[in-house]
Amino acid sequence: MPTTWNRSPEEFHKIYVANTDAFYRVGGKEYARELDEFMSKCALALWSRAGSITQHHVDMANAIYSRGMEQPTWMLWSLTSSVCDSDMFLPPIFFWNLCESDQKHKTENSRSLVRVITNVLLYCAAADDDVTYAEAEYITECQDKLNAICDSTGVKNTKSAMNPMDYVTSGEPSFLEKHPPQPAAAGAGGEAAKPAAEETPKEEEKPSLEEAMAELDSLVGLTEIKKDVKNLINLVKVRKLREENDLPNSAMSLHMVFMGNPGSGKTTVARLLGKMYAAIGVLSKGQLVEVDRSGLVAGYVGQTALKTQEVIQSALGGVLFIDEAYGLSSGGENDFGREAIETILKAMEDHRDDLILIVAGYTDPMQDFLDSNPGLTSRFNKFFHFPDYTGDQLFRIFLSQCAKNKYELSDAAKDMAVILFNDMYENRGENFGNGRDVRNFFESTVVRQANRLAAMEAPTREDLMTIRPVDMTECSEPSSEETEEAKEAEPAEAPAEAPQEPAPEPADAEESGESTEE
Repeated sequence: MPTTWNRSPEEFHKIYVANTDAFYRVGGKEYARELDEFMSKCALALWSRAGSITQHHVDMANAIYSRGMEQPTWMLWSLTSSVCDSDMFLPPIFFWNLCESDQKHKTENSRSLVRVITNVLLYCAAADDDVTYAEAEYITECQDKLNAICDSTGVKNTKSAMNPMDYVTSGEPSFLEKHPPQPAAAGAGGEAAKPAAEETPKEEEKPSLEEAMAELDSLVGLTEIKKDVKNLINLVKVRKLREENDLPNSAMSLHMVFMGNPGSGKTTVARLLGKMYAAIGVLSKGQLVEVDRSGLVAGYVGQTALKTQEVIQSALGGVLFIDEAYGLSSGGENDFGREAIETILKAMEDHRDDLILIVAGYTDPMQDFLDSNPGLTSRFNKFFHFPDYTGDQLFRIFLSQCAKNKYELSDAAKDMAVILFNDMYENRGENFGNGRDVRNFFESTVVRQANRLAAMEAPTREDLMTIRPVDMTECSEPSSEETEEAKEAEPAEAPAEAPQEPAPEPADAEESGESTEE
């Protein structure tokens, strides 16, 4: 029996945009990318319970994107393959955060999102003009799990979502029941071989070891870190070669501890390590997933394990980077952070061949974190200490920031910057921000330059690019360089100062123009 939910891809996209726009008006557009990705995953899992996969499903999948976001480019073979590989439903991390925000602000945006998800999935289920019992079951499962999070965080419920079971039109077996996944060797036929042939280029898209190494070498400072990373990569490469030649390797953990102040390059090096490990075949993807305590720990019993598992799933094949990891162990015996640690330890064992964990933070607290659980101490044996940048290195980082954004320092500004960054290093505090402080200084400098240029009638390209000493300090008194520049930039004052000599006025204006062009 046909369903009343079936729509054309064009109509479905309008419905999707209308539903998501309504949610963004109350929940915020910052969730757009995550919501689109989540809805696509749900649609794939839903269609694994459909009777068949057709081109209409492909067109529907390509219509799942919010206003202003990039349109997907599914093809029939890739969609079919992904449907077969679809996994169990797990609530996304952003939904946990949304529920906690609702609980804090006494809103119910998360409940509104459950209704949106139900509506969209019912339209997706009707893509083949049929809503199977298995599809309705899946949508109900999504509802139940999301509503359970809402309930546990105390989000009120003033309006319930529709009951998917009311719209079942048949009990036809699902696509996976009709077409169970076959071993790779069995797919020797023409059509079965197509996906494999299409997927071959994906293997060639792995990061380049040479490019990652070159990027590492281009980083300012970090001499010992670069040396340690290269030694580690060489060791792992040789271990891979021994493995390929049936030679034994002793057990070795690749999980690492990064210690140092903020802004000292820890996240950048972690990202490059992921690329390097993917390039030499240690990791399948090489992506970096960065979280801290707030991204792993939920506010109620039983939620933390699920939230942490979701993060781990997203990091499989790459590097999971936990910043200020000691935040997980600093809350006492009954703190939910302990639950996150236990979940992480299990994942390190279950996925030891395709997941690398890097924990980072200040030196002393990191040692306390490792001592908080015997399982942590035994799994981490590689320690990288990131020293603070020196004054000269801070200056070089600042120069690279300027060059990247097409700014140039005048000679006087360079001299002042050297003094400022040496002073910044010599008088640094215990929690020195390193590169972050340089970035903040650069942004403040750009703001002060913009304020100075806004007072000029017609700044030249050179003016727009040049950073001068007055732009680098809060001091309101300009240097002699700026004073002279200001005099040259105001030719209109010449007649007022010397009205009895009108003839020099054009000469003053000409001089001003020459100065500006310089």
